[in-house]
Amino acid sequence: MIRRHFISLPLISAAAAAQDAPARKKIDKGPPLAVELVREFVGAGHSDLTKVKAMLAEQPGLIEAAYDWGGGDFEMALGGAGHMGQREIAEYLIAQGAPVELHAAAMLGKLDLVKAAVAAFPNVAHIPGPHKITLIAHARKGGLQAEAVVDFLESLK
Repeated sequence: MIRRHFISLPLISAAAAAQDAPARKKIDKGPPLAVELVREFVGAGHSDLTKVKAMLAEQPGLIEAAYDWGGGDFEMALGGAGHMGQREIAEYLIAQGAPVELHAAAMLGKLDLVKAAVAAFPNVAHIPGPHKITLIAHARKGGLQAEAVVDFLESLK
Protein backbone atom coordinates (compact mmCIF):
# COMPACT_ATOMS: atom_id res chain seq x y z
CA MET A 1 0.00 0.00 0.00
CA ILE A 2 1.27 3.46 -0.84
CA ARG A 3 1.93 5.54 2.26
CA ARG A 4 -0.36 8.46 1.30
CA HIS A 5 -3.25 6.04 0.70
CA PHE A 6 -2.68 4.47 4.10
CA ILE A 7 -2.72 7.86 5.87
CA SER A 8 -5.86 9.10 4.10
CA LEU A 9 -7.83 5.88 4.60
CA PRO A 10 -9.08 6.70 8.16
CA LEU A 11 -10.06 10.20 7.06
CA ILE A 12 -12.12 8.89 4.20
CA SER A 13 -13.76 6.33 6.47
CA ALA A 14 -14.66 8.98 9.04
CA ALA A 15 -16.13 11.25 6.37
CA ALA A 16 -18.17 8.38 4.94
CA ALA A 17 -19.44 7.45 8.42
CA ALA A 18 -20.47 11.05 9.07
CA GLN A 19 -22.52 11.04 5.88
CA ASP A 20 -24.30 7.87 6.99
CA ALA A 21 -25.07 9.21 10.49
CA PRO A 22 -28.73 10.10 11.07
CA ALA A 23 -29.43 13.82 10.82
CA ARG A 24 -30.33 15.52 14.08
CA LYS A 25 -33.91 16.61 14.19
CA LYS A 26 -34.35 20.30 14.70
CA ILE A 27 -36.89 20.99 17.42
CA ASP A 28 -39.32 23.75 16.57
CA LYS A 29 -39.49 25.83 19.72
CA GLY A 30 -41.51 28.58 18.14
CA PRO A 31 -40.53 32.23 18.22
CA PRO A 32 -38.81 33.79 21.23
CA LEU A 33 -41.11 35.15 23.91
CA ALA A 34 -41.62 38.89 23.78
CA VAL A 35 -39.35 40.68 26.23
CA GLU A 36 -42.22 42.76 27.64
CA LEU A 37 -44.31 39.61 28.19
CA VAL A 38 -41.45 38.04 30.15
CA ARG A 39 -40.98 41.22 32.17
CA GLU A 40 -44.69 41.31 33.01
CA PHE A 41 -44.70 37.66 34.08
CA VAL A 42 -41.58 37.97 36.22
CA GLY A 43 -43.04 41.11 37.77
CA ALA A 44 -46.27 39.26 38.55
CA GLY A 45 -44.22 36.55 40.25
CA HIS A 46 -43.32 39.08 42.92
CA SER A 47 -46.88 39.47 44.22
CA ASP A 48 -49.78 38.54 41.91
CA LEU A 49 -50.76 34.86 41.92
CA THR A 50 -53.94 35.45 39.89
CA LYS A 51 -51.95 37.11 37.11
CA VAL A 52 -49.23 34.41 37.24
CA LYS A 53 -51.87 31.70 36.78
CA ALA A 54 -53.60 33.53 33.91
CA MET A 55 -50.39 34.32 32.05
CA LEU A 56 -49.02 30.80 32.49
CA ALA A 57 -52.27 29.29 31.22
CA GLU A 58 -52.00 31.42 28.10
CA GLN A 59 -48.23 30.96 27.58
CA PRO A 60 -46.76 27.89 29.36
CA GLY A 61 -43.26 28.74 28.12
CA LEU A 62 -43.11 31.57 30.64
CA ILE A 63 -42.44 29.03 33.42
CA GLU A 64 -38.70 29.08 32.60
CA ALA A 65 -38.45 32.62 31.22
CA ALA A 66 -35.93 34.96 32.79
CA TYR A 67 -35.86 38.72 32.51
CA ASP A 68 -32.64 40.75 32.57
CA TRP A 69 -33.28 43.79 34.74
CA GLY A 70 -29.95 45.16 33.57
CA GLY A 71 -26.31 44.26 33.85
CA GLY A 72 -27.00 40.53 33.84
CA ASP A 73 -29.43 40.67 36.77
CA PHE A 74 -31.55 37.80 35.46
CA GLU A 75 -34.66 36.79 37.33
CA MET A 76 -37.43 34.24 36.85
CA ALA A 77 -40.90 34.59 38.37
CA LEU A 78 -39.86 32.05 41.02
CA GLY A 79 -36.90 34.25 41.95
CA GLY A 80 -39.24 37.19 42.45
CA ALA A 81 -41.54 35.12 44.63
CA GLY A 82 -38.52 33.97 46.61
CA HIS A 83 -37.15 37.32 47.64
CA MET A 84 -40.62 38.73 48.29
CA GLY A 85 -41.61 35.86 50.58
CA GLN A 86 -44.49 34.86 48.30
CA ARG A 87 -44.81 31.23 49.40
CA GLU A 88 -48.07 30.53 47.56
CA ILE A 89 -46.72 31.85 44.27
CA ALA A 90 -43.45 29.95 44.67
CA GLU A 91 -45.22 26.68 45.45
CA TYR A 92 -47.58 27.17 42.50
CA LEU A 93 -44.71 27.85 40.09
CA ILE A 94 -42.78 24.79 41.26
CA ALA A 95 -45.92 22.64 40.95
CA GLN A 96 -46.23 23.89 37.37
CA GLY A 97 -42.66 22.85 36.55
CA ALA A 98 -40.49 25.85 37.37
CA PRO A 99 -36.87 24.84 37.97
CA VAL A 100 -36.28 24.94 41.72
CA GLU A 101 -33.91 27.75 42.68
CA LEU A 102 -31.89 27.52 45.88
CA HIS A 103 -32.91 31.00 47.01
CA ALA A 104 -36.61 30.19 46.64
CA ALA A 105 -36.03 26.87 48.42
CA ALA A 106 -34.46 28.78 51.31
CA MET A 107 -37.52 31.04 51.54
CA LEU A 108 -39.75 27.95 51.51
CA GLY A 109 -37.82 26.50 54.45
CA LYS A 110 -36.36 23.55 52.53
CA LEU A 111 -33.49 22.97 54.94
CA ASP A 112 -32.55 19.62 53.39
CA LEU A 113 -32.00 21.22 49.98
CA VAL A 114 -30.04 24.14 51.39
CA LYS A 115 -27.83 21.84 53.49
CA ALA A 116 -27.19 19.54 50.53
CA ALA A 117 -26.22 22.46 48.31
CA VAL A 118 -23.88 23.89 50.94
CA ALA A 119 -22.32 20.46 51.55
CA ALA A 120 -21.69 20.02 47.82
CA PHE A 121 -20.61 23.61 47.16
CA PRO A 122 -19.71 25.46 50.38
CA ASN A 123 -19.51 28.87 48.71
CA VAL A 124 -23.13 28.66 47.56
CA ALA A 125 -24.25 30.15 50.88
CA HIS A 126 -22.57 33.40 49.83
CA ILE A 127 -23.71 33.59 46.20
CA PRO A 128 -26.41 36.22 45.83
CA GLY A 129 -29.63 35.62 43.96
CA PRO A 130 -31.66 38.04 41.85
CA HIS A 131 -30.92 41.71 42.55
CA LYS A 132 -27.87 40.55 44.56
CA ILE A 133 -30.13 39.53 47.45
CA THR A 134 -28.41 37.04 49.74
CA LEU A 135 -29.51 33.51 50.50
CA ILE A 136 -30.09 34.33 54.15
CA ALA A 137 -32.26 37.33 53.23
CA HIS A 138 -34.42 34.98 51.15
CA ALA A 139 -34.68 32.60 54.11
CA ARG A 140 -35.70 35.43 56.42
CA LYS A 141 -38.57 36.28 54.04
CA GLY A 142 -39.89 32.75 54.68
CA GLY A 143 -40.85 33.59 58.24
CA LEU A 144 -41.37 30.85 60.81
CA GLN A 145 -41.42 28.13 58.17
CA ALA A 146 -37.86 29.02 57.15
CA GLU A 147 -36.49 29.66 60.63
CA ALA A 148 -34.36 26.49 60.58
CA VAL A 149 -32.78 27.60 57.30
CA VAL A 150 -31.95 31.00 58.80
CA ASP A 151 -30.39 29.32 61.85
CA PHE A 152 -28.35 27.00 59.63
CA LEU A 153 -27.07 29.82 57.42
CA GLU A 154 -26.22 31.96 60.45
CA SER A 155 -24.16 29.06 61.84
CA LEU A 156 -21.95 29.22 58.75
CA LYS A 157 -20.65 32.73 59.49
